[in-house]
Amino acid sequence: MSHGHWMVERVIFGQSMTFNMDTLVSMWAAMAFLLIIAFIGTRKLSIFPSKLQIVFEKILGYFDGLVTSMIHEGGRKHFPLIASLFLFIITANLMGQLPLKMIELKQGEIASPTNDINLTAGLAIIVLVYYVIAGVIKKKHKFLLHEFSFVGIISMLVELLELVTRPLTLALRLFGNILAGEILISALLALVAWGLPLPIMFFEILVACVQALVFTMLTTVYIATAVNENH
Repeated sequence: MSHGHWMVERVIFGQSMTFNMDTLVSMWAAMAFLLIIAFIGTRKLSIFPSKLQIVFEKILGYFDGLVTSMIHEGGRKHFPLIASLFLFIITANLMGQLPLKMIELKQGEIASPTNDINLTAGLAIIVLVYYVIAGVIKKKHKFLLHEFSFVGIISMLVELLELVTRPLTLALRLFGNILAGEILISALLALVAWGLPLPIMFFEILVACVQALVFTMLTTVYIATAVNENH
């Protein structure tokens, strides 16, 4: 089974651009799924919650507690980004475990959108821009330069290096784990279509959940590091 992307080339403003249509389609599908589930889950809220409402309350309650405990002041205002990231990433990761992998198209394949480095890099850049802006708003010039001295300048240069490496590691970690799992499952499906891939598929479901949690936890840590006064 091929692992190539469904590539479409278009000329926009005189520039030739290539789009990974499988990533775009699966990304839109993940977002549409979340919007529909959110609408259904919040349509009839009750003090006697439905099972779907209980699931949402548990997930959002966990991240609300995480954010308020790690970010000392005004942590709740960062909650929408962190919870949205987790819900989108876990949905996108799990899409790779659906039978979509067995649908082979002549243009390519439909798989998890997070097996594309372009998407994971985009998510990481969103996180980078967000916590840098949050840190500058909170600490002004002291966000990077804590004091005008030799030690302060060296510390600033180290932090600038971290600003580059943090989104890079976020993107590569998520992309590498999801892509490796999908390649392994596809290889097993090519060898033995029934039975053998099942244990690996169950394991990859766990990996998908863990990677979504790791990405979200690290995002929370980066925001907390940027805005907490004891930084």
